[in-house]
Amino acid sequence: MQTDKSEGVLALMDQLIVDLKDRAIAPDDLVEGTVVALERRAVYINLGDLGTGIIYGREYMNARDIIRNLNIGDPIKGKVVEAENEDGYIELSLKEAKQALIWKEADQAMRDKVQFALEIAEANKGGLLVHWQGVEGFLPASQLSQDNYPRVADGDKDKILEELKGLVGKKLELNIIGVNPKEGKLIFSEKGKDKAEKQERMVKYEVGDTIEGAVTGTTDFGIFIKLEEGLEGLVHISELDWALVEDPKKLFKVGDTAHARIIEIKDGKVSLSIKQLKANPWETASQKYAPEQEVSGVVIKHNKHGALVAIEEGVAGLVHVSEFGDEATLRNNLEIGKSYPFKINVFEPKQQKMTLSYTGAKK
Repeated sequence: MQTDKSEGVLALMDQLIVDLKDRAIAPDDLVEGTVVALERRAVYINLGDLGTGIIYGREYMNARDIIRNLNIGDPIKGKVVEAENEDGYIELSLKEAKQALIWKEADQAMRDKVQFALEIAEANKGGLLVHWQGVEGFLPASQLSQDNYPRVADGDKDKILEELKGLVGKKLELNIIGVNPKEGKLIFSEKGKDKAEKQERMVKYEVGDTIEGAVTGTTDFGIFIKLEEGLEGLVHISELDWALVEDPKKLFKVGDTAHARIIEIKDGKVSLSIKQLKANPWETASQKYAPEQEVSGVVIKHNKHGALVAIEEGVAGLVHVSEFGDEATLRNNLEIGKSYPFKINVFEPKQQKMTLSYTGAKK
């Protein structure tokens, strides 16, 4: 968790104080000295061998909240605005020095992967807003933990926003993953703690294990299955079934119970397969089909290469568009959902590859 702030601030500011013995001071340098005079609209600072610093004008107004608590003799650190003004003083900024410290502290916290308990201030369609050290930070929805990630079946952005609004006012354990002082941007993530906990849970699982769990989310690219509290795996759309799957939401809905096999554990992620728990139809097909064989098949999909035709459940091959000259003619002759006669040209069941030729009358 967050370390003692006063010690951290002093240590980081000391890192920012430049070594000025071998060169003249310049704008943006950070210097330190002692308050020697407090006037109505100016503060004078003894900078030792460097000379006298002054905070006045706009810099005085910007730092009023800091200056009102100063006393003569107090140590102070500032950022050089002008190395020597017309009166011979070194113009300083307390506000910019404070900001430089904050960004330096943010950068160090990112490197050290420090976690902060921060309250969610606001939600938008991209994620959540938080405040840290007076700086607004952004927590993308993609960086939320599994427990807080919005599970919206149809990916509706308005529904996702409503889910995110439910987190406003709550405190989350976050760590900084992006620091950009020039643009004033801080990016946070809730996944730091998540990742460590997931690694501990994943130790008990191995590739080849069969699991049973509830479907926690459905997307265009697959479904998520809960292995246990705080750990879930993804079944990619290509691993849902041996037959062509175009919409995972038509096969599963959130809350369904599903069985799957673990096929990979890598980089804190668990990949699953449902189809590998079923018999591979290409293995039995190898005993029934061969090149030059006449078969009947159902057109199940069109793409830019031609038509995908299933000769049985889970065994499909391509009829190339070149047979018909152009895509429009192919689609006119081979309608989706209808059965037609074909001849097998290439049949390689181990590679799950097959090409077909249309043998019917062309329109």
